[in-house]
Amino acid sequence: MNGVTAEQGDDAGGSRNFLIGLGRGAAGAMLFGIPMLMTMELWQLGFYIERWRLLLLLIANIPLLILLADQIGFERTSTVAQACRDATIAYGLGIIISAVGLVMLGDIKPHMPLSEMLGKIAIQSVPASIGALLGRSQVGGQTGGDEREDGAEEREGGDAVPDEISTSYSRELFLMAVGALFLNLNVAPTEEIILIAYKMTPWHALLTIGLSIAIMHGFVYAVAFKGTHEISKETPWWHAFFRFTLPGYLVAMLISLYVLWTFGRLDDTAPTQMLMSAVVLSFPGAIGAAAARLIL
Repeated sequence: MNGVTAEQGDDAGGSRNFLIGLGRGAAGAMLFGIPMLMTMELWQLGFYIERWRLLLLLIANIPLLILLADQIGFERTSTVAQACRDATIAYGLGIIISAVGLVMLGDIKPHMPLSEMLGKIAIQSVPASIGALLGRSQVGGQTGGDEREDGAEEREGGDAVPDEISTSYSRELFLMAVGALFLNLNVAPTEEIILIAYKMTPWHALLTIGLSIAIMHGFVYAVAFKGTHEISKETPWWHAFFRFTLPGYLVAMLISLYVLWTFGRLDDTAPTQMLMSAVVLSFPGAIGAAAARLIL
């Protein structure tokens, strides 16, 4: 009898923790998605973006969410199926939050064509779904328990969160890509990116590249934010610079080019202007890549 009661208690506790995770996910989707929900250029993109590019973005977001869910899902995941479940839930939350937000702001109305409604919701759901997963690490509450043997801490809500995300090289680059993508999605739709790129000279571009790289290296290795790395005295400074900072900037540059292409910002544009636009967008992208461990 006691065994049955204990089992029921565990099930109830698991359900409660999962519901708390959903609440955190919804909060994260709103927290990180509202800036884009209130951006006019993104509303317009949902109307005129080529549907095959939008579909490619939506498909590319699926493995990204699965990998991210494996790191910080709604519950501690141990299998691919659980990560896929959390990614699906995050995508669903992103779609729901985006739809409700657009309706509330009056950007979706009953007389609009269905394709326009779906386009606006779809493009907004990408950052909102990422935010749903980021919400766990950002609004997950204070640590409320003892450390576990596997290096995780038991939070007050009952879910175990790793004390530090795995720092393998491939995962570092992945987190950088997520950070760059998330920040790029916030600014890439704006006209200011194209305007700044048009006004810049090659000297401005070189200065922007150098400053972006310097900020990246400083964020991760110099200013000692929580979640950043410390270089041991035995390790030369150039090791981290060439192993992480420069590859991280290249990741931010590639993500910037992809986002600009997705939003049609590179269409009918000269190669030099494409490069200028990528350099401009890589500035916030590099900051997002460097701060990925702080965000995540």
